[in-house]
Order: sequence, then C-alpha cells, then structure tokens
Amino acid sequence: MPPMPPSAQRHGPTWFDKLKMGALMGGTVGGIMGFIYGTVTIFQYGAGQAGVMRTLGKYIVGSGATFSVFMGIGSIIRTDSPQMAASVWARSKYPPLVHPRRNQSQLQR
Repeated sequence: MPPMPPSAQRHGPTWFDKLKMGALMGGTVGGIMGFIYGTVTIFQYGAGQAGVMRTLGKYIVGSGATFSVFMGIGSIIRTDSPQMAASVWARSKYPPLVHPRRNQSQLQR
C-alpha cells in the first residue's frame, strides 16, 4: 500500500480546538478551586441569606468561568509553530549572549 500524500495527513488541532481544550481544562480546575474556596468561606462566615447551595454555586461558577477564560486565551497565545521559531532563530545575526558566572568575592565589592 502506498503512503498517504502529505496533504491528506492530519496536521493537528486548530486554534479553535486549542481554545476549547484550554477553556475546558481551565473551567475544571477553576470549578474545583471555587468549590474548595467556597466551602471554606461558608464554614468560616456562613452562607448568608442565599443559602449554602446558591453561595457555593456562585463561587464555583465565578472561579470556573474566570480561570476558563484565562486558560483559553493562554492556549491560543501558545500556538506558535516550531517552524516559526526555527526561522526566527535562523535569521538572527548574532550568537546568544552568555555572561560569565560571578564569584561571591566579586559580588561583595
């Protein structure tokens, strides 16, 4: 059987897939953190007029939505392709600047 042509091979997730994946992970982690923080707050200060479930739900949804937005945006920002980084590195004219390590005696002067 002949190999698949390069155009027919799967390339990887799109930016929208990465956004959804980051938002889902962020929502899960944020929801768990909201549950923990809300539970501790309810134990310390009480639920108030809204009741336990509504107060805890506000903490879970608020924390989950906030962290979901930031994780979704962060996963979009991190979609740099390795080809782009390699081409930028290849176009740079100068070698990387590495400073020599200083001894403790040089730092105290």
